[in-house]
Amino acid sequence: MFGCGLVQAVMRPAPGAVRLPLVMIEPMAIRIVRLGSPRAPQEGLRIGTVRRPPRGVPKTEYASRDLYDVWFPNLSPSEALLKESFPASDDATWRKFSRRFLAQMKRSEPRRDLDLLAALSHQTDFSVGCYCEDENRCHRSILRALLSERGAVLR
Repeated sequence: MFGCGLVQAVMRPAPGAVRLPLVMIEPMAIRIVRLGSPRAPQEGLRIGTVRRPPRGVPKTEYASRDLYDVWFPNLSPSEALLKESFPASDDATWRKFSRRFLAQMKRSEPRRDLDLLAALSHQTDFSVGCYCEDENRCHRSILRALLSERGAVLR
């Protein structure tokens, strides 16, 4: 019987046991990247959420050119939306593009894809990206917000 006092257990290594250094493990996460930019350490698999593959680049060179490892157009804007509102050169066009892209992402298939990526972010490192130079005027900024809403771990 322990009584009312505070009990503190002290763990001592067994005689002859090897002491290993304490290693801090960073949580797994999704990075939102610009395709073609240099890869970050521990970035993991790079997923291209773009409507079209890059022109003039052989498929065998996509990864070596830091474009993407896997093409995943499911989370890219539709062809019609890209033709209508891209590039979004002014605030009104960007707001219109954002509204329409968010509506596309509310469909069941993109929602399931976003849920899957958010869940995977707790298990492995990977990145999601697009070619656009400015993330603030790119669908990847919207993907960042949608993934965050689903509890994804983001860097």
